[in-house]
Amino acid sequence: MDSRRRVVWARPALDALNDALAYIAEESPQGAASVARAALESADSLSTLAERGRVVPEIGRAAIREIFVFRYRLLYRVGSDRVTVIAFLHGARDFERWRRGLGEL
Repeated sequence: MDSRRRVVWARPALDALNDALAYIAEESPQGAASVARAALESADSLSTLAERGRVVPEIGRAAIREIFVFRYRLLYRVGSDRVTVIAFLHGARDFERWRRGLGEL
């Protein structure tokens, strides 16, 4: 049995990643490349290790987890056959403000 889950990026999470990379690239193209590589590799690793991230403390639901990529929080939802990356947030960002813009997770 294949225990791999498909990993997909929700559009807002992908947009946030691209925005972060553009911002970082203004000062350091190499830094942006490092963050991009780490974010994509971390997300891809969730296909087999989805439960390795911690439960997001502000949400408290086992299916909503996060891992850290440098100073960023990569939030994702674990499903039976899919992991969906739902956010890529700088650690200093106001989490509740971001969450209010989402509606129900």
